[in-house]
Amino acid sequence: MMSGDSAEWVLKTLSPARMAPYLAATANDVAAAFRLYQWNLAACAAFYSPLHWLEVALRNAMHETLRDHFGSERWWEAVSLDRNGHAKVREAEAKLEKRLDLQGRATSADDIVAALTLGFWVSLVSRGDGYDRKLWVPALHRAFPGFPDRRRQLHDELDRVRHFRNRIMHYEPIFNRHLTMHHSRIYRLLGYLSVTLKAETRRFDRVPQVLTQRPDIDGVR
Repeated sequence: MMSGDSAEWVLKTLSPARMAPYLAATANDVAAAFRLYQWNLAACAAFYSPLHWLEVALRNAMHETLRDHFGSERWWEAVSLDRNGHAKVREAEAKLEKRLDLQGRATSADDIVAALTLGFWVSLVSRGDGYDRKLWVPALHRAFPGFPDRRRQLHDELDRVRHFRNRIMHYEPIFNRHLTMHHSRIYRLLGYLSVTLKAETRRFDRVPQVLTQRPDIDGVR
């Protein structure tokens, strides 16, 4: 049971708006909603590990492939990116320049690669501004040796993971999402990049364990 003071503390600290989805799923039982909130937090934390491996491996594989194809660490200067792509690169460079000025060194290609958003990398396998012809066919398909289908299918899967990842990073509810499906999709994408990466990521993955601990509440899947 949760006392009136405890319930008031939860609602005041987290805000009624933030708690609304959890209260709706628990028939306005504040104690049950708080348990659900805590489990949602644990699920987000568990997903962080496989998402980390996927995002870092994805950008590194794509960067290395494009670097080798264009013969430059700063390959984004050698290819005609679409307007959004150019904006993302400029945004990353501007943020890095402000931060790295304090350290007395210039911005490196590795700095920019790490600073570019997941959305940027996912956009490179979209249709973009002729990205099929400029990026996918001559180079980017090599970054995904385990991928057997069309580029559009890969983009759709990556974009779904991007949306899911953003919910986690912005502290949004995921308890009402198909978490087993998202988990499977992450591993499918890991396998496209590397069979070894997929296997090694499982060694540190707590998602299956956390999913078995979900509260027994209607609306929680």
